[in-house]
Amino acid sequence: MFSVTHFLPRLASSCAWTAMVTFGLTLPASVQAQTPTPRGANPPQPTNPALNTLSPSTPTGSRFSLQGGQTLLSEAESAIATQNYTQAINKLQEARQVFNQLSNSYQQLSASFLAIDNRVSSTLRGKALDTAQKRDQATYQLALVYRSQNQPQQAVPLFVQIIQSQQPTRDLGQKSYQQLLELGFVDAPFTPQRNPRPAPPRSPAPAAPQQPSQPK
Repeated sequence: MFSVTHFLPRLASSCAWTAMVTFGLTLPASVQAQTPTPRGANPPQPTNPALNTLSPSTPTGSRFSLQGGQTLLSEAESAIATQNYTQAINKLQEARQVFNQLSNSYQQLSASFLAIDNRVSSTLRGKALDTAQKRDQATYQLALVYRSQNQPQQAVPLFVQIIQSQQPTRDLGQKSYQQLLELGFVDAPFTPQRNPRPAPPRSPAPAAPQQPSQPK
């Protein structure tokens, strides 16, 4: 995880700047481990189907790893530091795809070991959720860059995806909803009730892959 606190001097508003600072300081490092849920509950499903389609630009080789995704995030941070927002957007999109594909692979492996070796299955479920969390972090930072570049048409769908994945009661879901409120996309403030055990993340609704316009 990295913070873009010191690298977005031209945010659309002071509220967006505050949201980014808060994000860098308070974002949880990991997601709760996935456990079986009772009938009717929403089991966590970390994979975003919208990111599964491979393309010629899909990162391969050493990029397809946790370290590779973190490297992409670091490269995005450096691009933001030099105000190269086009490159930052590209790097964040790649990181988002890498983490999503990793999460998908871990989830599939976890299902394969279920009832065969529950210890292995549980470990893989944890990895699936951890990489899904990193995907959502990259998505949030990507949305903030879009907002800073006056591209709400790109930022809003990303904030919505995060809320669907994280649920509105989790920290990142709350921050994403606040961004939508500040953008005027929603007009009903949300104050979550105190809950010592926040709900685990769930699967985002499928969405068509975006073809974002690049900032000048």
